[in-house]
Amino acid sequence: MEDPRLLVSGSTMDDAGVYQLTDELALVQTVDFFTPMVDDPYLFGQIAAANALSDVYAMGGKPLTAMNIVAFPVNTMDVSILGDILKGGAQKIREAETLLVGGHTVEDDEPKYGLSVTGIVHPGKVLTNRGGKPGDKLILTKPLGVGIITTAMKGDMADPASIEAATQSMATLNKEAAAAVIEVGVNACTDVTGFGLLGHLYEMMTPEIGFEIQMGQVPLLPGAKDYASMGLVPGGARRNLKYLGAVIEHEANVTDIDLDLLGDPQTSGGLLVAVAPEKEKQLLEALHQKGVISARTIGVITGTHPGKVMVKG
Repeated sequence: MEDPRLLVSGSTMDDAGVYQLTDELALVQTVDFFTPMVDDPYLFGQIAAANALSDVYAMGGKPLTAMNIVAFPVNTMDVSILGDILKGGAQKIREAETLLVGGHTVEDDEPKYGLSVTGIVHPGKVLTNRGGKPGDKLILTKPLGVGIITTAMKGDMADPASIEAATQSMATLNKEAAAAVIEVGVNACTDVTGFGLLGHLYEMMTPEIGFEIQMGQVPLLPGAKDYASMGLVPGGARRNLKYLGAVIEHEANVTDIDLDLLGDPQTSGGLLVAVAPEKEKQLLEALHQKGVISARTIGVITGTHPGKVMVKG
């Protein structure tokens, strides 16, 4: 659908829709929900809410209201579990300084939870996944490996340190990262979720640009590479890599395990930002000062091989 007031739609595979209300105000709208990836219902609620809120942050917006989306097997699972899920979600909604205004529930065989979120942004300050320019530095604000570690968790093979790091990462809002991004100013932004880092780079791509990724600079969760080397890789990672096969090029010293990590589906992942090189240091300092300590430069946008992601060892 097209309308001059619809500033961002699904046509560019962006994180949320943006609809202009006035010269000074636009709505940001998004929805996201999924099945549990952790056993603790309160933690699941936190992660699902943080994941849904992230799409507004990725657009440079401020979330204002949220509505719960719930599917739950009321006849086979204790309703107190649902209460814990909603408490976890509410905690993150409050942390985001957002108001919970209602929701909708359906009965289902498997629990599912998430949010519909509405935010605001100035029409002239919308961040989109397109807009990166040759020479821009690529900064990632959270480490990769969530999908691999949750796969190891399902097989009872993940150690406590890896579990703690992964769940802490998933439950962390991108609020402070977004504040730094808005403060410094960037050319493009998205959040890394189910399509993995490579998939979201693909969404940022235009016919004029390509990407170079330095594998050694990509932040990884502790244990992620070890579990990937054991074959504990989610099917989604392999599907991502298969879909992106024609786009990816890599040096000889980049392994299949490295590619699995780059294709690993993330839940409530970090922001992926394209920033002008003269602002790179300023943005990293702002991120670190706001507690986003995992943020680092992982590559660069290039005009020399448009339409490709080159992974270097």
